[in-house]
Amino acid sequence: MGSSIVRSAARRAAFISFEGIDGSGKTVHARLVADRLESCGITVVRTREPGGSEGAEAIRALLNSGVLESWDAIAETFLLSAARTDHCRRVIEPALRRGSWVVSDRFVDSMFAYQGAGREVSNRFLQMVTQYSVGELMPDLTVVCDVDVDTANARIEGRSLEGGGLRTRYEQTDRELRQRIREGFLDHASVVPERCVVVDTTDPQDQVAARIWSVIAERLDVDDGEG
Repeated sequence: MGSSIVRSAARRAAFISFEGIDGSGKTVHARLVADRLESCGITVVRTREPGGSEGAEAIRALLNSGVLESWDAIAETFLLSAARTDHCRRVIEPALRRGSWVVSDRFVDSMFAYQGAGREVSNRFLQMVTQYSVGELMPDLTVVCDVDVDTANARIEGRSLEGGGLRTRYEQTDRELRQRIREGFLDHASVVPERCVVVDTTDPQDQVAARIWSVIAERLDVDDGEG
């Protein structure tokens, strides 16, 4: 497992990340999985990217404001990498050393989809900055929540109406760009099938949650007695 070096003193700890385009349901399902793990008696650190640590949250606030073109793609990549470095050093690595499980709403795969497929930053450059920001720390399991772009857009629109019409910078992307990002997630997941599992999140939430839990139970040997 990718994060085994960090967790040498706590073999049972695991690192799970959730990925997908905005509107895919990843945030909800990350929360549901964390809830269920805690019901098994597992200590869980819930976190997110960009963000998760004080410094990374400050960078998140910068990145989420304005419009997509507010930042040059390379500058944006450096900001995300800086946030990830702080997040890993201050939150994820210490949690795994303590034996806690980590459930993160986004991690490195988002950069390959959004900045790579979406904004055409070279894969070689993304691999380089990822190596510097995370080293050998990678999730044990990445759940890629996949949904078609039109469904995702409808969900975002519904959230926007409930929230008074406000959208983050990333939620303002057009359909064509969001489709490229979706394809970026799927392409990247196909490169690392030992870590990434793609789950269709079109179905009702309870059905999707059951499907995701089945993957986690099988891959990470967790049993809450509910089958």
